[in-house]
Amino acid sequence: MLLRWRRAASHLSALASQQNRLGACLFDRSYAKVSAATAPSSPPTSGPKRVPSSPEVRLNAMFWSKPCSLTLAPNSPLRVEEPQFEGIRRIMLTLLLFYSEQSKSIRGANVVYRRIKYQVDRPDIYDVFHLERTFKTTFSLLVLHMWLFLRRSKEEGKEGVKFGQYLYEIYNHDLELRVSKAGVNLLLTKWMKELEKIFYGNIIAYDAAMSPDAKHDDLANVIWRNVFSDDGSEIINDTAATAVQAMARYTRRESTSLSLTDKEAIFSGNFMFTSLGKQTSNQEKPTK
Repeated sequence: MLLRWRRAASHLSALASQQNRLGACLFDRSYAKVSAATAPSSPPTSGPKRVPSSPEVRLNAMFWSKPCSLTLAPNSPLRVEEPQFEGIRRIMLTLLLFYSEQSKSIRGANVVYRRIKYQVDRPDIYDVFHLERTFKTTFSLLVLHMWLFLRRSKEEGKEGVKFGQYLYEIYNHDLELRVSKAGVNLLLTKWMKELEKIFYGNIIAYDAAMSPDAKHDDLANVIWRNVFSDDGSEIINDTAATAVQAMARYTRRESTSLSLTDKEAIFSGNFMFTSLGKQTSNQEKPTK
C-alpha cells in the first residue's frame, strides 16, 4: 500500500510540475522534514526536530476524556433540517421524488461530507497534530474521517451500507476536484484509480487495527504509515511519536462517540466531530 502511494505521489507530482509547476504542492515534506525546516538557523543534527507545541496544546494530555454522543443540540444553529413545503409545491416535489428515501439519503450524505470537510479543511487539525498541510496529508485525513463515519454507518446494516455508498460518491467527486485544483489534469482517471486503491487499502488497515484481535499499538502504527510517514518506514519516528499516539486516541474516541450518536443524527448529518479548535491542557490524563 505504501509503495502504491509513493508511486502515485511521484507520478502525480511529475504531471503537475509539467503542467503548471503546482505538483510540488501535492506531496511535500514528511512530518520529520517539516520539523527540521522550522529551525533554519540551527545546525544540522542526526535527527529531525519536532515542531514546537503551542503552550496551550499538550498532546500527552489530550483525548483522554470519556466519549459522548456527537449529536447536535435541537437548538443548535448548525443543524440542517429537511425542507418542509406545503400545497402545490409539496405535491410537485413529491412527484419529482424529492421526498423519496433515496433523495433524503443523498441530501443527508451531502451534509455528512460537509462535516468531514469542515474537520479536515480547518487549520486546527494540522496545528494540534503538528502536520504540514499538503495534498497527501489532507487526503489521508479525509480517508481517516471517511472510515470513521463508514464504520459507524455499517452498524445500521444494509441501510447504512447504502448510505455509505452515496457518501463515497460525493467524496470521490470532491477528491477529483481537489486533484485537479492541485494541478493534475492529464491522465486524471488513472490517478483517481490509484487514489481509490489507496483509499480501500487504508480502510482495510484501519478495520484490522480496530478489530478485537488487534494489538493496542496497531492503530498508532497504521496512522503513522497512512498519515505521518512519507518514506515507507514501519517504525514510528521518535519525533512524531507523541502526535501519532494522540491521533490514535482521537480516532478511538471519535469512533466510540459516533457509535453513541443516534441514527437520526448520523443519517441527517446533524452531528459534529469533536472540535479541535479549543483543545487545551485541561484534558488531563487519568491517574492510575
